[in-house]
Parts: sequence; C-alpha cells; structure tokens
Amino acid sequence: MTDLLFATPGNPLPDHASAGMLTMRDGKRIRYGHFRTAVRPHKGTVIVLTGRNECIEKYFETVRDLQARGFEVVVSDWRGQGNSDRIHRDRERGHIRDFNHYVDDLDALFMQVVLPDCRAPFTMLAHSTGGLIALLATPRLINRVRRMVLSAPFIALAGYTTTMPAVSRTANLLFWLGLGGRYLGSGPKPREAAPFETNTVTSDPERYRRNQAIYAEHPELALGGPTAAWVRASCRAAAAIQEQEFVQRIQIPTLLLAAGADTIVSTRATELYARRLRSGSILTIDGAKHELLQERDIFRDQFFAAFDAFVPGTD
Repeated sequence: MTDLLFATPGNPLPDHASAGMLTMRDGKRIRYGHFRTAVRPHKGTVIVLTGRNECIEKYFETVRDLQARGFEVVVSDWRGQGNSDRIHRDRERGHIRDFNHYVDDLDALFMQVVLPDCRAPFTMLAHSTGGLIALLATPRLINRVRRMVLSAPFIALAGYTTTMPAVSRTANLLFWLGLGGRYLGSGPKPREAAPFETNTVTSDPERYRRNQAIYAEHPELALGGPTAAWVRASCRAAAAIQEQEFVQRIQIPTLLLAAGADTIVSTRATELYARRLRSGSILTIDGAKHELLQERDIFRDQFFAAFDAFVPGTD
C-alpha cells in the first residue's frame, strides 16, 4: 500500500515501498513507511527518526542510499507532523505536552512493525529532534538496537552548551498561564518558501528546492513553528538526558555526527555529550549546516563514510 506516500518531481518513491497507519493507545494515528531492499547480503534494518517539521518524503533519497547498502528501512512521521494525526486543532502548530509521547509512539512502531516484520540487526539513524527522542528512548532500546547514529542531535540549541534556562523559563511561564498552545519563536508556515540564500539548514540549493517542492505540492505535510508546550517539553527532555545517572545507563554504541556550521543546535553541546557516553564517539563535519543528510555531496559523503565505518556489516 503506497498511496499514503507522495512522490514529487525530483523525489521519486523508493522501490519496494509500503506504508500504513498505526493507531496509538490514545487513538492518534501515526504514518509509517517500510522500504525493503533487493540487495544481498541483507544487512538488517535501519529505523530513521526524523527531525521536527519533517516528513517521510524528505528522506526518500536517504532510504535509497540505505537500500543500496543492503538495509531495509522504516521511517515514520511523529505525531503532530507530516501525515500523522495532528495534536493541536490548528494543524500548523507543532504541539506536544511531553516528549515521552514520542517515546511511546516509537515503542509502538517497534512492537507493531519493526520486530514482527523487519530483519535484524536494527540500527537507529536519527536527526535533530529525532536524536533527542532516540536518547530519551534508550532505556527501552537497549535490547533492540545494536547501534545508534545521531545526526546533529538536539541536545541544546545553538548558543547554549548544556542548559537552556531562558528558553525554558519563558515556555514554562506561558504553559502555566494556560498559553501552552501559543506559538513560541516562530509562527505559521509562510505561504511561500524562503529563498535558498536565507536558509540555515543546507548549503545545497538543489536538495533545498526539492524539499520545498514536497511541501508546495503537499501542504498537508507542512508544519509551522512550535508551541510553548512543545518548547517546554523539549527543554525538559534535553535536561533529562543530561542527568549523570541517565547518561551512565546509555549502553548502546552511539556515533554522534555534528555539523560544524550548525546554527540550529549546539555543536559544542554535541561534542561534550559524546565524551560523557561510555560507548560514544563524535565526528564533526566542518563547514556543514544542520541538515547533514540534505547537504551537498562533499558533506553527505563524509556522513556516510562515518556511518559505513561504524555500523557492522557495511563496507
């Protein structure tokens, strides 16, 4: 069933695709895509965790790269974005009250799709907010995931190293005033895409335009800015993974890939966090912007060289 996935010019549907909707315990439906591979030997399954305001379609190219390496791939839309059920009555608002809802959804994805239908071993590939969720979920992933690769993980916002006190205080105040559903930081999605020259996520003009075309043709996949509740929840999750007891419990070998020119999340915070992990390693890709998998080939090739060296069975 592929009618839940949307190809656009320059972004074709990967081969061997299927898709479905999973119903969570609270009734929310989560869209997922499952992409098998015809390449042998079969090397297992990569579970891709997207960032905030991303959708499955944005990762079609990455899916094909992984399929070519012999991996099948599972990607889903987080609740509240992409083509999963939205949380706020205004579907443009990125809204959540607790990041553990994302962790619960990831657990359901494993129980209903990954474990029964996909080939082991399992590798996690997570970007930005997806990286924060992956870290938060590690207590449940220890006996499931062999390795994790985190791309520019949201450990702290750019300009902060370990904590985000001012951001957290503002979000908390709005939340407790009953204004958690209000935008914080940015508002509704602009009706027209920002010019490439002003973007802060990639230096690749073709990939930038390809990704903007996805949302232009399928605006139902797009999302505006986060609400105060979302920001509060993200700050609480970022604080939770910094606790020493939590860090010491992370036993999954983890590769963190930081973007040297990142202005979205803190590269310094990523580097410091990697040093605290028992089985963590760090590579900073100099000159790259935040969305490493949407970057120019000169940066993207470095990303996949590190992935291939880290994940057993790749070459």
